[in-house]
Amino acid sequence: MDDKRIVELFLERNEQAILESEKKYKRLITYIAKNILRSDSDSEETVNDTYLRAWDSIPPNKPVNLGAYLGKIARNLSLDKLNKQKAQKRGGDEVTLAFEELEGVIGEEKGEGLIDEIALKNAINSFLSELKSDKRIIFVQRYWYFCSIEEIAKNNGLKENNVKIILLRLRDKLKRYLEKEGF
Repeated sequence: MDDKRIVELFLERNEQAILESEKKYKRLITYIAKNILRSDSDSEETVNDTYLRAWDSIPPNKPVNLGAYLGKIARNLSLDKLNKQKAQKRGGDEVTLAFEELEGVIGEEKGEGLIDEIALKNAINSFLSELKSDKRIIFVQRYWYFCSIEEIAKNNGLKENNVKIILLRLRDKLKRYLEKEGF
């Protein structure tokens, strides 16, 4: 079933929307949750919460790309759950490492207000659109899906050291780009 029809089911408040979403996007949502949470039980809970959040938010929202919409919900729920888990302790998980890598690029003072966040998001999207496809994929795998260096290397047929160098260069390039854009 296509996204448009599934969204129509959500809008009609038809529970079949959840089943169809699960058929089409469970694998993607689970992948996102597991990369962030690194736990099967927490990931399963997040997947279920994702469908509930979609049910509660459609309507009023009417997503054009349901996969991206559900992926964003799953990512945000996973990050929230991880933040709660990490409130007691600091760990060396992939999410923490990825955020620490970007800390020097974006910094904490940037993107504080809603307008700043939107401008920063637009600037990063613009930066990504200028990258070659292979570099963009590596960047997104690390900083959106929170894949490990090892996993990125395997997914892209590269050595881990090459991935580290590519990410370092991309962060430096992003930092220069953001500075040029006034961030």
